[in-house]
Amino acid sequence: MAVGARSGHDEPEDRPDNPGNTEPAGTAADPTESEAGSQEGSGSTARKKPRSFWKELPLLIGIALILALLIKTFLVQAFSIPSDSMQNTLQRGDRVLVDKLTPWFGSEPERGEVVVFHDPGGWLEDTAAPDPNVVQKFLSFIGLMPSAEEKDLIKRVIAVGGDTVECKKNGPVTVNGKALDDKSFIFEGNTPCDDEPFGPIKIPEGRIWVMGDHRQNSLDSRYHQELPGGGTVSTDEVVGRAIVVAWPVNRWATLPVPKTFDQPGINAAAGPGVLGVAGALPLVFWRRRRLTAPGPGGR
Repeated sequence: MAVGARSGHDEPEDRPDNPGNTEPAGTAADPTESEAGSQEGSGSTARKKPRSFWKELPLLIGIALILALLIKTFLVQAFSIPSDSMQNTLQRGDRVLVDKLTPWFGSEPERGEVVVFHDPGGWLEDTAAPDPNVVQKFLSFIGLMPSAEEKDLIKRVIAVGGDTVECKKNGPVTVNGKALDDKSFIFEGNTPCDDEPFGPIKIPEGRIWVMGDHRQNSLDSRYHQELPGGGTVSTDEVVGRAIVVAWPVNRWATLPVPKTFDQPGINAAAGPGVLGVAGALPLVFWRRRRLTAPGPGGR
């Protein structure tokens, strides 16, 4: 008759009267020592209780804010399109992301790029800035919303320092004598400049000439030639290049440079400084070769 269940191992039972058990009978039965030992072991291996989510939340928010400020300052910033001057490339209410990183490495605006720039002075003097609430100010501060207090504009760069730009009535815009094929980016039905012909204008170094893609609805460089700078914008006022339409989702698109700005021969002729260096190089090499040449008795 069975008196107990076995674990499946064929080992002798440890009983006090078992000759194979050399441990004193009282040792195994003493609960105080075994409990104390187990408590000691558990104390040494016990893990610290993790902090609650609510205690970690302020730290996470602080780190997120710092990262947002760094990104806004050095990398990218969101801007809202307030007008129709860049249609159809950009629509009113679009949100664009502006690259602020490359200017830190000395990059200058190039022809064909869409750029955001601060008001050079007098361009937006008749435009009233909206009065943002506290939430809008905070979101603008961390870069999640465009600043409502700063007066910024967005246009396309047509010409850069050293270029000569011109547009006669019924004619195309020309840069350094090369006509731009702007049908791919100006508003359908618009003319290049019939509403405000201009030029020829030589763009000073460190400045750019900008125009809106909706030519007949854009108060761009053409309309500010009476101001200091003659309608040009200092590159120091440029915030950065708009690289992508980020919102709304159904309008997501990149903002590449149209091919017409890459046509051969559009670059301005080399300036006097460049020509001077090019002319001096042969003289330098000739003199160096003469000094290193062996004398009459040399070999």
